[in-house]
Amino acid sequence: MNRLRTAYYPVCSAWAELLRRPQNDSDCGLQQLCSTIFAEVERRGDEALRQYTAEFDKVDLERFEVTEAEFEQAATIVEPALREAILLSKHNIEAFHRLQIPRKCEYVNENGFRCWQEARGLDRVGLYIPGGSAPLFSTVLMLAIPAQLAGCREVVLCTPPGPDGKVNPAILWCARLCGVSQVYKVGGVQAIAAMTVGTETICKVDKLFGPGNRFVTAAKQQALGCGVPIDMPAGPSEIMVVADESASPAFVASDLLSQAEHGQDSQVILVTCVETLPQEVEVELERQLLELPRKAVAEKALAASICVVLHNKQECLDIINSYAPEHLLLSVKDYASWIPDIRHAGSVFLGNYSPESAGDYASGTNHTLPTNGYARVYSGVGVEAFMKRISFQEITQQGLAYLGPAIEVMAEREGLIAHRNAVRKRMEANGNELE
Repeated sequence: MNRLRTAYYPVCSAWAELLRRPQNDSDCGLQQLCSTIFAEVERRGDEALRQYTAEFDKVDLERFEVTEAEFEQAATIVEPALREAILLSKHNIEAFHRLQIPRKCEYVNENGFRCWQEARGLDRVGLYIPGGSAPLFSTVLMLAIPAQLAGCREVVLCTPPGPDGKVNPAILWCARLCGVSQVYKVGGVQAIAAMTVGTETICKVDKLFGPGNRFVTAAKQQALGCGVPIDMPAGPSEIMVVADESASPAFVASDLLSQAEHGQDSQVILVTCVETLPQEVEVELERQLLELPRKAVAEKALAASICVVLHNKQECLDIINSYAPEHLLLSVKDYASWIPDIRHAGSVFLGNYSPESAGDYASGTNHTLPTNGYARVYSGVGVEAFMKRISFQEITQQGLAYLGPAIEVMAEREGLIAHRNAVRKRMEANGNELE
C-alpha cells in the first residue's frame, strides 16, 4: 500500500489544495468549552481547577504546587544517561540562546541629542509543558533557558499530573536545573485559564508560552482575547522534506516518521524532482513503521500527508515559501545555494546528517516554532520573546533648538497645538537663558 499520496508535476495553482493542512471541525465547540472553563476558573479559582483536574485527568488533588520533597524525589529517579543527555542539551541551548540577548543600540546626533534602546525581561511568564503519553521535558529546556537568560523575574510552569497525581520526574529535574521552582500539577485548558486570570494558588502571568494539543491551542487563543499575550498561534506539528538524488530514502523516511508520530493530525510532506524517490521512501516507511511503538498514530498522520514531484529547484523553492513549513529539511547536495531563497520556514535543517530530531533536543536551536503557515510572519521562540524593548532619549538645550522648529511645524499641521507648545515653552526659556 502507498502510505504517501503522490502528485506528479502539479501546476502551482493546485499546490494550496494539495498541501491543505488538516482542519479541526469542532473549533466552535472548543471555543465554547474554553469560554466556560475560563469563566469558572475566574469565578471559583482553585475549586474549579480541582473539578476539572478530576474530570479530565482523573486525579483528585488537594494541592497543586509541587513540593520540595517531590523535586528531591524526582532527582533520584532520573537515570544517569538521561541526566547526561539533558546536560548536553542544556549546554548547547544556553550557548546558542545567549548569543540572542539584545545589545543596547544608540544613536548620537552631534546637534545635541541622543536616543537608545535597552531590553528588559518580562516580569512573570507562564510555561505550559504537555504531559500525557509524551511528557515533553525537552520543552522545559527550550522555554525556561531563554526565560532565564532574558532576566524574567518569575517563571510559572504548569503541566498535567499523571494517574498517580505526580509530575513526570524528568520534567521536574529539568525545571530545577533551569531555576524554575514554581511548578503546578495542572494541565489542559484549566492550566491556561489559571495562568491567564489567576487563582488562589497560581498567579496571573504577563505572557504565555508552550505547545499543546488542540484544547491547549484553543485556550491560548482565549487567553489572547483576555489580554494575555502568547508566544505564537500554533497548530499540529509539520515537516517538509525536500530531497534530491543525494538523499538516503531511509533517512527521508525516518524524518517523515519523526513528525508523524507526534499526532494523527501532524502533516508530513516530501518534495522532490526525482521520480523514483517516492517509491523508495515508501519501502522504507513500511519497514520503519514496524519498529514504532506509536505506529497507529504515525499511520493516521501519513494518511493525510503527500509527496509532490516537481520539475526543478525553483519550483521546490516556490512550494517551500508558499507552504511556510514549521520544519524544513533540505536533503540536497547543494543546500548552501538554497539558503538565500528560503523566506518562510520555522527552522531549517541542512544536508543529509541534520535530522529534525537534533533541533528538537540537543543542537541548541529552539523547537517551539510557528506552525499552520504562521512561519510567514512569526519566528520561533528565542530570548527576545521573553523581553521587551524600552526606548530612551536625552535632548539638550542645543538639541531642542535644533529639533524644535521642525516639531512645531509638524504639530501645527496636525492641529495638536499643545504638542507645539510643549516645545515652544522650552525654546522660549532656552532663548532667555542663552541671552
